Amino acid sequence: MTWVLALVVLALGFPWGAALVARRLALVLPPREASWALTGAAVLLAGGTIAALVGLFHVPFLAALERMSLAQVLAEWPAAVPFAGTAGAVLLVQAVLLVRRMARQRALLRSAWRLAGEGTGDGDLLVIPAADVDAFALPGYRGRPGRVVMTSGTVRTLKAGEREVLLAHERAHLAGRHHLLSAVVDLATVVHPALRGLRASLAFHLERWADETAARVVGDRRIAAAAIARAALAGSSHRRGGTYPLLSAANGPVPRRVEALLRPEPTAPRGGARRATAVALAGTVVVTAVAALGLAYGLHEYVEYAARQLLAAR
Repeated sequence: MTWVLALVVLALGFPWGAALVARRLALVLPPREASWALTGAAVLLAGGTIAALVGLFHVPFLAALERMSLAQVLAEWPAAVPFAGTAGAVLLVQAVLLVRRMARQRALLRSAWRLAGEGTGDGDLLVIPAADVDAFALPGYRGRPGRVVMTSGTVRTLKAGEREVLLAHERAHLAGRHHLLSAVVDLATVVHPALRGLRASLAFHLERWADETAARVVGDRRIAAAAIARAALAGSSHRRGGTYPLLSAANGPVPRRVEALLRPEPTAPRGGARRATAVALAGTVVVTAVAALGLAYGLHEYVEYAARQLLAAR
């Protein structure tokens, strides 16, 4: 049973290293690909963690299917019930936290739409009365399409070209459905604490994705960089964005985003770098999948083996 325990440790401990690898790899990818890679890594790592816990939780039930009594299970593996009980408790806590996090996401969305109800509309743009400089993407809700929300302070403070950059930025968030990626990774962080770092990394790359889209729309990377820097400097210290479901152009490490816009548009790595990135990402996926599947298969095979041994001894 030692090797099964090793699989358990691997499945539950692997996300710590895999999350770090995913964050590092995201830095060599263009923002769009980096965002999808981080989201995929979060889903796979969370899924592997749940698979490992479900496998542990099912040991006594698998034994019952093999017509082994609880006493026989404990004789073969004394830690089976404590492990299964702990796994079940963790799964229950995760389920409660997931429900609470989903409720929190919905509450934030409802609150944002109530705030948007104070604004005046022009197409997909809503301008709300507020002195601070801010703009954010508001996802669709209950049949209502997504909107770009901008404060009246933004309209007064920024020039027309700068406002165009912010509009293009927030429209990119809506068109790319970035709020869904953010929500998925936000939920994945509940499953395993190692995935919390992916949330901040994803937020940065989502903003970079929207930055690049805005730069292409206005046709000038320097204008886009200046507009984002000016919006951040003129904005309130208390941001509405930064967490699901609101994505704001002035969020995250703005100096890094501005610096990136002052460089040429990023492209996917080619040649050896591209192959190394692909291999590393594939390796992360494969190891996670093998650990999860190996744990489930190993636990089942061990229970069957133990049952055969006990039946032969009768």
